[in-house]
Amino acid sequence: MVDPTTLPPSLRPLFPDGTAEQYSLATPLPPGRLIVPAKSDGDAPVMWLSDGPAPPGLWEKLQQEHARSGLWPLLLTHPANDPDFRPWATGELAPGQSSSPASHDPEAVLRGWWNSLAEAHPDDPQEAAERLQMLEPYGADWPGPAPSPHPPVGEAPAEAAVAVARWLLHHDPGLRIGLVRADSGAEAPAACGWTGAAGHADTGAITAVLRSWEQRYGARVVEVGLDGLRMSVTARPDDVDEALPVAAEHVAFCPDNVFRGTESLTDYAEELVEEKCWSFWWH
Repeated sequence: MVDPTTLPPSLRPLFPDGTAEQYSLATPLPPGRLIVPAKSDGDAPVMWLSDGPAPPGLWEKLQQEHARSGLWPLLLTHPANDPDFRPWATGELAPGQSSSPASHDPEAVLRGWWNSLAEAHPDDPQEAAERLQMLEPYGADWPGPAPSPHPPVGEAPAEAAVAVARWLLHHDPGLRIGLVRADSGAEAPAACGWTGAAGHADTGAITAVLRSWEQRYGARVVEVGLDGLRMSVTARPDDVDEALPVAAEHVAFCPDNVFRGTESLTDYAEELVEEKCWSFWWH
Protein backbone atom coordinates (compact mmCIF):
# COMPACT_ATOMS: atom_id res chain seq x y z
CA MET A 1 0.00 0.00 0.00
CA VAL A 2 1.02 3.60 -0.65
CA ASP A 3 1.81 5.62 2.47
CA PRO A 4 0.21 9.05 1.75
CA THR A 5 2.44 10.77 4.29
CA THR A 6 5.74 10.02 2.56
CA LEU A 7 7.34 9.86 -0.85
CA PRO A 8 7.72 6.41 -2.41
CA PRO A 9 11.33 5.19 -2.02
CA SER A 10 11.69 5.17 -5.82
CA LEU A 11 11.26 8.96 -5.91
CA ARG A 12 13.46 9.97 -2.98
CA PRO A 13 16.68 10.09 -5.06
CA LEU A 14 15.15 13.10 -6.84
CA PHE A 15 15.85 14.99 -3.59
CA PRO A 16 19.62 14.56 -3.15
CA ASP A 17 19.70 17.48 -0.70
CA GLY A 18 18.02 15.32 1.92
CA THR A 19 14.65 17.10 1.88
CA ALA A 20 12.59 14.11 0.70
CA GLU A 21 11.08 13.69 4.16
CA GLN A 22 9.35 17.06 3.76
CA TYR A 23 7.25 15.79 0.85
CA SER A 24 4.58 13.17 0.26
CA LEU A 25 2.71 11.51 -2.58
CA ALA A 26 -0.49 9.53 -2.14
CA THR A 27 -1.17 8.74 -5.81
CA PRO A 28 0.05 5.26 -6.83
CA LEU A 29 2.45 5.31 -9.77
CA PRO A 30 2.62 2.86 -12.67
CA PRO A 31 5.91 1.02 -13.35
CA GLY A 32 8.72 3.43 -14.13
CA ARG A 33 12.34 4.32 -13.52
CA LEU A 34 14.63 7.18 -12.64
CA ILE A 35 16.50 8.92 -15.46
CA VAL A 36 20.12 9.98 -15.05
CA PRO A 37 21.62 12.26 -17.74
CA ALA A 38 23.72 10.15 -20.09
CA LYS A 39 26.66 12.57 -20.08
CA SER A 40 26.57 13.33 -16.36
CA ASP A 41 29.64 12.78 -14.21
CA GLY A 42 27.46 11.65 -11.32
CA ASP A 43 24.47 9.43 -10.80
CA ALA A 44 21.88 11.96 -9.60
CA PRO A 45 18.55 11.40 -11.39
CA VAL A 46 16.66 14.37 -12.84
CA MET A 47 13.34 12.69 -13.60
CA TRP A 48 11.09 9.74 -12.95
CA LEU A 49 9.72 8.31 -16.22
CA SER A 50 6.85 5.86 -16.62
CA ASP A 51 7.65 2.72 -18.59
CA GLY A 52 4.44 2.96 -20.57
CA PRO A 53 1.71 5.41 -21.57
CA ALA A 54 0.23 7.67 -18.93
CA PRO A 55 -2.92 6.08 -17.40
CA PRO A 56 -6.07 8.22 -17.73
CA GLY A 57 -6.44 10.69 -14.89
CA LEU A 58 -2.89 10.29 -13.57
CA TRP A 59 -1.57 13.66 -14.75
CA GLU A 60 -4.35 15.60 -13.04
CA LYS A 61 -3.94 13.68 -9.76
CA LEU A 62 -0.20 14.36 -9.77
CA GLN A 63 -0.78 18.04 -10.53
CA GLN A 64 -3.17 18.25 -7.58
CA GLU A 65 -0.45 16.83 -5.33
CA HIS A 66 2.36 19.07 -6.61
CA ALA A 67 2.32 21.36 -3.57
CA ARG A 68 2.80 18.31 -1.29
CA SER A 69 5.11 16.25 -3.48
CA GLY A 70 7.39 18.96 -4.90
CA LEU A 71 7.19 17.07 -8.20
CA TRP A 72 5.70 18.60 -11.34
CA PRO A 73 4.10 16.12 -13.79
CA LEU A 74 4.88 16.36 -17.49
CA LEU A 75 3.27 14.57 -20.39
CA LEU A 76 6.21 13.45 -22.50
CA THR A 77 6.32 12.89 -26.22
CA HIS A 78 9.05 11.77 -28.59
CA PRO A 79 9.80 11.93 -32.33
CA ALA A 80 7.61 9.85 -34.62
CA ASN A 81 8.97 6.39 -35.40
CA ASP A 82 11.58 6.72 -32.65
CA PRO A 83 11.78 3.45 -30.68
CA ASP A 84 14.09 4.92 -28.02
CA PHE A 85 11.70 7.56 -26.63
CA ARG A 86 14.22 10.38 -26.96
CA PRO A 87 15.34 12.41 -25.17
CA TRP A 88 13.81 11.04 -21.99
CA ALA A 89 14.56 7.31 -21.90
CA THR A 90 17.98 7.92 -23.49
CA GLY A 91 18.98 10.51 -20.88
CA GLU A 92 19.74 13.22 -23.44
CA LEU A 93 19.40 15.86 -20.76
CA ALA A 94 21.86 18.47 -19.50
CA PRO A 95 20.73 20.12 -16.25
CA GLY A 96 24.09 21.76 -15.63
CA GLN A 97 24.37 23.51 -18.98
CA SER A 98 21.66 26.17 -18.67
CA SER A 99 21.96 29.51 -16.94
CA SER A 100 19.92 30.41 -13.89
CA PRO A 101 16.40 31.54 -14.84
CA ALA A 102 16.63 34.13 -12.04
CA SER A 103 19.48 35.85 -13.90
CA HIS A 104 17.17 36.81 -16.79
CA ASP A 105 14.63 39.60 -17.05
CA PRO A 106 11.88 38.18 -19.29
CA GLU A 107 11.04 41.51 -20.91
CA ALA A 108 14.68 42.15 -21.78
CA VAL A 109 15.04 38.59 -23.08
CA LEU A 110 12.00 38.91 -25.36
CA ARG A 111 13.13 42.33 -26.61
CA GLY A 112 16.57 40.96 -27.46
CA TRP A 113 15.11 38.01 -29.33
CA TRP A 114 12.76 40.31 -31.28
CA ASN A 115 15.62 42.63 -32.23
CA SER A 116 17.64 39.64 -33.43
CA LEU A 117 14.75 38.60 -35.67
CA ALA A 118 14.27 42.08 -37.06
CA GLU A 119 17.98 42.50 -37.79
CA ALA A 120 18.50 39.07 -39.39
CA HIS A 121 19.89 38.79 -42.93
CA PRO A 122 21.12 42.40 -43.26
CA ASP A 123 23.13 41.39 -46.34
CA ASP A 124 20.01 40.26 -48.20
CA PRO A 125 17.74 43.33 -48.50
CA GLN A 126 14.85 41.39 -50.03
CA GLU A 127 14.85 38.70 -47.35
CA ALA A 128 15.19 41.32 -44.62
CA ALA A 129 12.24 43.27 -46.04
CA GLU A 130 10.09 40.12 -46.29
CA ARG A 131 10.87 39.24 -42.69
CA LEU A 132 9.93 42.70 -41.45
CA GLN A 133 6.74 42.53 -43.47
CA MET A 134 5.81 39.29 -41.72
CA LEU A 135 6.30 41.07 -38.39
CA GLU A 136 3.81 43.84 -39.19
CA PRO A 137 2.20 45.84 -37.65
CA TYR A 138 5.35 46.16 -35.53
CA GLY A 139 8.15 45.54 -38.01
CA ALA A 140 11.51 46.30 -36.44
CA ASP A 141 9.96 47.97 -33.38
CA TRP A 142 9.53 45.73 -30.36
CA PRO A 143 6.02 46.53 -29.02
CA GLY A 144 6.87 45.79 -25.41
CA PRO A 145 5.33 43.16 -23.14
CA ALA A 146 1.71 42.32 -23.77
CA PRO A 147 -0.82 43.27 -21.11
CA SER A 148 -2.51 40.22 -19.61
CA PRO A 149 -6.16 39.76 -20.51
CA HIS A 150 -8.59 39.03 -17.70
CA PRO A 151 -8.96 35.26 -17.12
CA PRO A 152 -12.40 33.75 -17.68
CA VAL A 153 -14.60 33.93 -14.59
CA GLY A 154 -14.54 30.70 -12.62
CA GLU A 155 -11.70 29.04 -14.55
CA ALA A 156 -8.57 28.29 -12.53
CA PRO A 157 -5.16 27.61 -14.12
CA ALA A 158 -5.17 24.07 -12.69
CA GLU A 159 -8.53 23.34 -14.30
CA ALA A 160 -7.37 24.70 -17.65
CA ALA A 161 -4.24 22.54 -17.42
CA VAL A 162 -6.31 19.41 -16.74
CA ALA A 163 -8.51 20.13 -19.77
CA VAL A 164 -5.44 20.46 -22.01
CA ALA A 165 -3.85 17.32 -20.56
CA ARG A 166 -7.01 15.33 -21.28
CA TRP A 167 -7.15 16.73 -24.83
CA LEU A 168 -3.49 15.84 -25.47
CA LEU A 169 -3.93 12.30 -24.16
CA HIS A 170 -7.06 11.83 -26.25
CA HIS A 171 -5.11 12.72 -29.40
CA ASP A 172 -1.93 10.85 -28.39
CA PRO A 173 -2.58 7.97 -25.95
CA GLY A 174 1.11 7.03 -26.17
CA LEU A 175 2.28 10.00 -24.10
CA ARG A 176 4.24 8.95 -21.05
CA ILE A 177 4.29 10.64 -17.67
CA GLY A 178 7.35 12.23 -16.12
CA LEU A 179 7.92 13.69 -12.65
CA VAL A 180 10.46 16.46 -12.14
CA ARG A 181 11.43 18.13 -8.91
CA ALA A 182 10.39 21.72 -9.64
CA ASP A 183 8.52 24.57 -8.00
CA SER A 184 6.29 24.94 -11.07
CA GLY A 185 5.75 23.71 -14.60
CA ALA A 186 7.80 26.62 -15.93
CA GLU A 187 10.78 25.43 -13.88
CA ALA A 188 10.49 21.79 -14.92
CA PRO A 189 12.27 21.93 -18.34
CA ALA A 190 15.38 23.56 -16.87
CA ALA A 191 15.26 21.37 -13.74
CA CYS A 192 15.43 18.15 -15.75
CA GLY A 193 17.96 19.50 -18.26
CA TRP A 194 15.75 19.73 -21.35
CA THR A 195 17.60 21.33 -24.27
CA GLY A 196 14.89 21.36 -26.94
CA ALA A 197 15.26 25.08 -27.71
CA ALA A 198 19.07 25.05 -27.71
CA GLY A 199 19.21 26.17 -31.35
CA HIS A 200 17.39 29.35 -30.37
CA ALA A 201 18.11 30.10 -26.74
CA ASP A 202 19.48 28.91 -23.42
CA THR A 203 16.97 26.94 -21.34
CA GLY A 204 17.41 29.33 -18.43
CA ALA A 205 16.18 32.24 -20.57
CA ILE A 206 13.35 30.09 -21.91
CA THR A 207 12.31 29.30 -18.33
CA ALA A 208 12.33 32.98 -17.35
CA VAL A 209 9.76 33.69 -20.07
CA LEU A 210 7.68 30.64 -19.13
CA ARG A 211 7.55 31.88 -15.54
CA SER A 212 6.38 35.28 -16.74
CA TRP A 213 3.58 33.62 -18.72
CA GLU A 214 2.61 31.59 -15.67
CA GLN A 215 2.13 34.81 -13.73
CA ARG A 216 0.49 36.91 -16.46
CA TYR A 217 -1.62 34.38 -18.33
CA GLY A 218 -2.18 31.55 -15.86
CA ALA A 219 -0.18 29.36 -18.26
CA ARG A 220 1.05 25.91 -17.22
CA VAL A 221 3.56 23.65 -18.96
CA VAL A 222 1.76 20.37 -19.65
CA GLU A 223 3.64 18.55 -22.43
CA VAL A 224 7.31 18.54 -23.45
CA GLY A 225 9.01 16.76 -26.35
CA LEU A 226 12.43 16.52 -27.95
CA ASP A 227 12.20 20.02 -29.42
CA GLY A 228 8.86 21.45 -28.35
CA LEU A 229 6.42 22.08 -25.55
CA ARG A 230 2.75 22.82 -24.95
CA MET A 231 1.12 24.98 -22.29
CA SER A 232 -2.40 25.48 -21.10
CA VAL A 233 -3.47 29.13 -20.81
CA THR A 234 -6.21 30.72 -18.73
CA ALA A 235 -6.07 34.46 -19.59
CA ARG A 236 -6.72 34.35 -23.33
CA PRO A 237 -7.05 37.29 -25.76
CA ASP A 238 -10.60 38.01 -26.88
CA ASP A 239 -9.81 39.52 -30.29
CA VAL A 240 -6.97 40.09 -32.76
CA ASP A 241 -6.03 43.50 -31.36
CA GLU A 242 -5.57 41.95 -27.93
CA ALA A 243 -3.77 38.93 -29.41
CA LEU A 244 -1.21 40.85 -31.50
CA PRO A 245 1.19 41.80 -28.67
CA VAL A 246 0.88 38.24 -27.30
CA ALA A 247 1.76 36.94 -30.77
CA ALA A 248 4.80 39.22 -30.77
CA GLU A 249 6.03 37.60 -27.56
CA HIS A 250 5.45 34.18 -29.08
CA VAL A 251 7.40 34.87 -32.26
CA ALA A 252 10.30 36.29 -30.23
CA PHE A 253 10.18 33.18 -28.05
CA CYS A 254 9.79 30.72 -30.94
CA PRO A 255 10.26 32.31 -34.41
CA ASP A 256 9.18 29.20 -36.30
CA ASN A 257 5.63 29.63 -34.98
CA VAL A 258 5.31 32.41 -37.57
CA PHE A 259 8.15 31.95 -40.04
CA ARG A 260 7.34 28.29 -40.65
CA GLY A 261 3.80 28.14 -39.39
CA THR A 262 1.72 31.02 -40.77
CA GLU A 263 1.89 33.79 -43.34
CA SER A 264 2.29 36.66 -40.90
CA LEU A 265 2.19 37.79 -37.29
CA THR A 266 -1.42 38.93 -37.81
CA ASP A 267 -2.45 35.50 -39.08
CA TYR A 268 -0.82 33.91 -36.07
CA ALA A 269 -2.56 36.37 -33.74
CA GLU A 270 -5.90 35.29 -35.21
CA GLU A 271 -5.08 31.72 -34.20
CA LEU A 272 -4.42 32.81 -30.59
CA VAL A 273 -7.87 34.31 -30.03
CA GLU A 274 -9.50 32.16 -27.33
CA GLU A 275 -6.84 29.45 -27.88
CA LYS A 276 -6.56 27.26 -24.77
CA CYS A 277 -3.25 25.56 -25.65
CA TRP A 278 -0.05 27.31 -26.73
CA SER A 279 2.34 25.16 -28.77
CA PHE A 280 6.00 25.82 -29.57
CA TRP A 281 8.52 23.89 -31.69
CA TRP A 282 12.15 24.76 -32.40
CA HIS A 283 13.30 23.09 -35.64
